[in-house]
Amino acid sequence: MKEFNAKQVKNLVVKWIRDWFEANGPGCNAVIGISGGKDSSVVAGLCAEALGKDRVVGVTMPNGVQPDISDSMLLINHLGIHHCCVNIGETYQALLGAVKEQLGTLDKEVSNQTIINMPPRLRMTTLYAVSQSMNGRVANTCNLSEDWVGYSTRYGDAAGDFAPLGGLTVQEVIAVGIELGLPRELVIKTPSDGLCGKSDEDNLGFTYAALDRYIRTGICEDPEVKARIDYKHKMNLFKMKPIPHFDWTEVDFFKV
Repeated sequence: MKEFNAKQVKNLVVKWIRDWFEANGPGCNAVIGISGGKDSSVVAGLCAEALGKDRVVGVTMPNGVQPDISDSMLLINHLGIHHCCVNIGETYQALLGAVKEQLGTLDKEVSNQTIINMPPRLRMTTLYAVSQSMNGRVANTCNLSEDWVGYSTRYGDAAGDFAPLGGLTVQEVIAVGIELGLPRELVIKTPSDGLCGKSDEDNLGFTYAALDRYIRTGICEDPEVKARIDYKHKMNLFKMKPIPHFDWTEVDFFKV
C-alpha cells in the first residue's frame, strides 16, 4: 500500500478540482453545503485554494434551529467565502405533514428512515437551486469511508457534480484538513449526521479507524466487524452505480 502524504494529496486534489472546473464549467462557482463538520470544511478549503475564495459559495441549511450553526460560520469566516443561509425547517414540516396525511389514507405511517432522509434530500434541492442561480457546480462532500458502507442519503448528500473526497478515507480527510490549516476543532469533530442524535460510529456499529484500515489493507481482526462492513458494502453498492436501465438493443430476440 502506498504511504499517504497529506501535503502531496492535498495538492493533487486541488489540481484535480481546477482541471475539473476547466473542463466542466470554466469560471463557474463551487457551491457547498456547510454543515460545520470535517467533510464540508475540507471540501470548502480545497475549493477555495483551487478556485479562489470568490468562486466558493457556502450554504448553511438548518432544519429549524441548528445547535452547531456556529461551527459552520467559523469555517465560512475562516475561509472568507461567500455564503447564504436557507432554513429548510418550514418546508420540511410542510412536506412531512403532507406525506403523513396522504399515507394515512393508505393506512400507512411515515417510516423513521423517511424522517431521517427527507432533510438531506431537501438540502440537495436547495443547493441546486442556489447553484443554478449563481452559475455554480454542486460539491459532493461524501468521503470514501461513508460511500463504502452506504452511509449517505441517495439523492441527498450522496448527490453532487464533483466529489473531491470520494477517494479519501476519513483518516485521510482529517490529515488533508490539518494540512489545509483549517480550524482543528472542525477537522477532528466527532462525525454525526445531525439527524438522529447519534454519532456516525454509533449508527454504523464500528469505528472509522477500523473501517479505514480494512479499506486500505483488507485487514480487520474482529470477525463480527468485518462481516458487518462486508454486508453494508454489498447491500449499498447500488448507491455508487449509475441507475440501471433497460436497453432493448442488447436483447437477443431469437432467444426470447
